[in-house]
Amino acid sequence: MTELGPADWPPVPIKTERLVLRESEARDRAAFIELFASPEVGTYLGGSRPRDELEHTVPEVPGRRPGLFVIELHGAMIGIITLDRRDAERPGHVRPEAEETELGYMILPESWGCGYAAEACAAALGWFADMLPGEPVVLTTQTANDRAMRLAAMLGFAEVERFEEYGAEQWFGVWSSATPSD
Repeated sequence: MTELGPADWPPVPIKTERLVLRESEARDRAAFIELFASPEVGTYLGGSRPRDELEHTVPEVPGRRPGLFVIELHGAMIGIITLDRRDAERPGHVRPEAEETELGYMILPESWGCGYAAEACAAALGWFADMLPGEPVVLTTQTANDRAMRLAAMLGFAEVERFEEYGAEQWFGVWSSATPSD
């Protein structure tokens, strides 16, 4: 099993028609705080975090690690995408050794409904497929999150199972560059 490491990070910024996916910078700190403090963003993610706590705990350059992309629109951060190892203890896996990469994303509410999540996630999946061809990517979302369910289908994730976690029904799907997602 190959995985992303410091040698693969940071990548050259990924440019889409409207967005740039890049490594985080100090200028993103306020947007990170806004993202994690937003009650709307936290609705299906266990809730928001207190802004004063975030002001004290978010580092000067937040989120700088392999697998985390800042989504930038017109020079400003509007969200993040993560490609992280799914915790082996959590339900939902497509491999016996439970070493899947999981796609996650968060977008500031003022940028919802414009297709940015789909555009950014598709670009991140394309980059991942180039880095680790044929490796599956998984995604989990609450079935109550209609927007995330539509996005998973649009990106080509196929349902594997549903299970109860965090007091809600979860949808678990898989995507692979080995099978076309068009």
